[in-house]
Amino acid sequence: MALPKPVPAMVIRYSYLWHSEYLRGKEEGLKDRPCAVILVTYDDDGEEIVTVLPITHTQPSNPDLAVEIPYQTKQRLGLDSDLCWIILTEVNRFRWPGPDLRIANSADNATVSYGLLPSNLFNEVKRKLHIVVNARLTNIIKRTE
Repeated sequence: MALPKPVPAMVIRYSYLWHSEYLRGKEEGLKDRPCAVILVTYDDDGEEIVTVLPITHTQPSNPDLAVEIPYQTKQRLGLDSDLCWIILTEVNRFRWPGPDLRIANSADNATVSYGLLPSNLFNEVKRKLHIVVNARLTNIIKRTE
């Protein structure tokens, strides 16, 4: 499986652990899903720490807490045509590559990446996420290895 260098705006396939699952004592996500890399940092050992936002088909009750992905972007990334949103109220943080990466739907090669979000969409995600984080509405789930 090809492991690209993680970069902000990359959409990866990942076994995301929802905050509600975490509160019930789960350590593993119940479903593999696309997730948007929002941040890449480094720990004291120089290891990459990746922070991802989940992508879901479930429409958020508050549109200010999510960003809808346009049809053209979903098509380019190889996602299905159903409506979907990047959720801003929770993140998973993990050491790259980690055991929860999955192969994305790619006919030509096995990789965990669907591709990159366009810069205008990613800028909207960052702008709205900044507001949500400052309002202390974002839950951070640190994943174990």
